[in-house]
Amino acid sequence: MSGAVLLPGATGLNGSGQQTTLGVMGGGQLGRMFVQAAQAMGYFTVVLDPDVISPAGLVSHYHIQTDYLDQQGLAQLMQRCAAVTTEFENVPAPALVTLGAARPTAPSADAVAIAQDRIKEKAHLARSGVPVAPYAVIETATQLAAVADVLLPGILKTARLGYDGKGQVRCSSRAELSRAWDALKNVPCVLEQMLPLAAECSVIVARGWDGSVVHFAPQLNLHREGILAVTEAYAGNMPPALADQAVTAAENIATELNYVGVLCVEFFVLKTGSPECTAIGALVVNEMAPRPHNSGHYTLDACDVSQFDLQVRTLAGLPLTQPRQHSAAVMLNLLGDLWVDGATPRWDQVLALPGVHLHLYGKLKASKGRKMGHLTVTAATPEQARSTALVAASVLGIAPF
Repeated sequence: MSGAVLLPGATGLNGSGQQTTLGVMGGGQLGRMFVQAAQAMGYFTVVLDPDVISPAGLVSHYHIQTDYLDQQGLAQLMQRCAAVTTEFENVPAPALVTLGAARPTAPSADAVAIAQDRIKEKAHLARSGVPVAPYAVIETATQLAAVADVLLPGILKTARLGYDGKGQVRCSSRAELSRAWDALKNVPCVLEQMLPLAAECSVIVARGWDGSVVHFAPQLNLHREGILAVTEAYAGNMPPALADQAVTAAENIATELNYVGVLCVEFFVLKTGSPECTAIGALVVNEMAPRPHNSGHYTLDACDVSQFDLQVRTLAGLPLTQPRQHSAAVMLNLLGDLWVDGATPRWDQVLALPGVHLHLYGKLKASKGRKMGHLTVTAATPEQARSTALVAASVLGIAPF
């Protein structure tokens, strides 16, 4: 179902005089920031999430506390809202099929279904003409035995439900590969060849119902134990030609999907001079996320339009303007590890630093590896932003970068 222009403060779909309401499937921090962006523009919001204390549900006008496939919950969501988006890629695609039959839904069920399955995702990337790491699909013992030697050492990844390093096992030999597949319960997987990496980066694009596309500049990312730790976003963080190549690839992927909404594409940057770099190219697509992304949180403080503003605009059919970054930025993820001993991090010391922006997600329980918030440091120059971010990291007990 295509999207109409849904102006904030307009009457409801049935001329009922109700405030225009936008819905989101999922109640985590991404949903929370979408809700806050929508409310800032004058929309009412409704969240569907089973968690009674979900971060998004706590700040939304309405919170429907049901499972994502609950038919009564979906009917209530459709009754309350004029259009629906998602905040994480594992929302069941059948729920989006149901919603999409009655309301503009962005992203679509088809796009989400591709992003939910690495096997389908790899096939789509090939159709989009973008390079990926050499890989093999493993769904049967026969396919496991037929894996080419060149793919080892490699990383075995479950085809579905893997994120933040979960569902991934490094394998150096065939024996390790066999044990890893058994450990993953022999579910469908993809084995990707390990490549010599110089860096990791991501590009966030937004595509409207009319096919218009805008983007943020590529950001450099540092992961620790499979979880994003640091994002650095400023002009010149990558060679211009490489940055242009990443943006073009991300836009091609979105266009090939006929995607509507905010999409993040993650890339590996290969080491210059390596045989793999020569054979494949300097950039390899890692994966895509059909939603705003952790690496784009800096846009809340460093850009005139954030990734969540664009999520609202794409869903509501409003004009998309090319974002402008006004400050160099470094973002630090704040994981539950900072609270593990029961102590409260020294926010007073951190907030005394210039250009620091603290975002906490309202989660009541901290645990190791859980994303509790993020800290963005903005400054006039990359050097200033990085220097202040390193001081903040030291105060909080985050490893330097």
